[in-house]
Amino acid sequence: MSRTPANTVPVGDLTVRAFEVPTDGPDGQEADGTLTWSSTTIVIVEAHGGGETGLGYTYGDTSTAALVSSKLASVVAGMDALAPGAAWRSMFAALRNAGQSGVGAMAVSAVDIALWDLKARLLGLPLYRMLPSFRDEVLVYGSGGFTNYPESRLVSQVASWAAEGIPRMKIKTSRDPSADPKRLSWVRKEVGDGPDLFTDANGALSRKAALYWADRFHDEWGVCWFEEPVSSLDVEGLRLLRDRGPAGLDITAGEYGFLVSDFTAWLGAVDCLQADVTRCGGVTGLLQVGGMTEARQVDLSGHCAPAVSAHAFCGVPRLRHLEYFHTHVRLEAMAFDGTLSPSGGALRPDPSRPGLGLEPKWRDLEQYRVFGKEPG
Repeated sequence: MSRTPANTVPVGDLTVRAFEVPTDGPDGQEADGTLTWSSTTIVIVEAHGGGETGLGYTYGDTSTAALVSSKLASVVAGMDALAPGAAWRSMFAALRNAGQSGVGAMAVSAVDIALWDLKARLLGLPLYRMLPSFRDEVLVYGSGGFTNYPESRLVSQVASWAAEGIPRMKIKTSRDPSADPKRLSWVRKEVGDGPDLFTDANGALSRKAALYWADRFHDEWGVCWFEEPVSSLDVEGLRLLRDRGPAGLDITAGEYGFLVSDFTAWLGAVDCLQADVTRCGGVTGLLQVGGMTEARQVDLSGHCAPAVSAHAFCGVPRLRHLEYFHTHVRLEAMAFDGTLSPSGGALRPDPSRPGLGLEPKWRDLEQYRVFGKEPG
């Protein structure tokens, strides 16, 4: 039930914890075009105020948790829980000398999400209803297909997405380009020509190699999405691929945008921009990026973190879809009660649950804790 708030609800303390969870990939590893990892760290922030607790999180190094604790907790304490934007601006100002991008932006993102969740809980509303909602569902695409997966694991994963009714799916490529033709052929043999097929090179290719593979991916396997064919730092290379690649193949990047200003250059170089709500300044930052894409008439795609992104991207006017990333889907189901499952190729926030609708599973997470106090 909604409650009538006071003029202000002061934010109390922040509770910060980090958990390092091993992957479930072959030999305990997952790999893409440029990186191999054996664990994923989730930083969980709780913001307390008005008798409620808001939940936020990001994926990053444990130093992100330390920065929240050392720099940001004192900034937001006493600020109005009903005005997350004011706290967002104050947090970034406080990080001027420590560094606003990278770890700084991820720390702000986790706190900002917690403050939005707190506000929604104080008002008794689901988070997506607190936003300028343009929809009540978010289309998803299955994502995983790591480069170290054997045929059996790759095929079973794409088959599971198809069984869930997800008509879009993405695999990692370009660590060993010579292996990609057989991997893409395995996928097409398993799911047929119906699903949209995406690829992600994670910046592994040179410009000329990316042009070569753009043509082959599109012409031979019907790939319609080529993510980070070159490094996201190579804006001119992205623009080259966008302008010279096949007409039916979208070039995309943006998941490593931390500050709102980071997205300006990519807007003129990609067919579809990406943003990660747990990196780009949380819900407050994402809404600003969404306004930029609306102004430029470019679609925005959500990067990972589905438990929060399913709410946050309802507030993006030109949304295309959201990445339903295997690693985060698995970890969030371990970490929280209240996570969502796709239906008809979309995630739909529960209108009956206030905020993000999530409750931490502290007992299940405790064995992975690497920062913060044991929950009392």
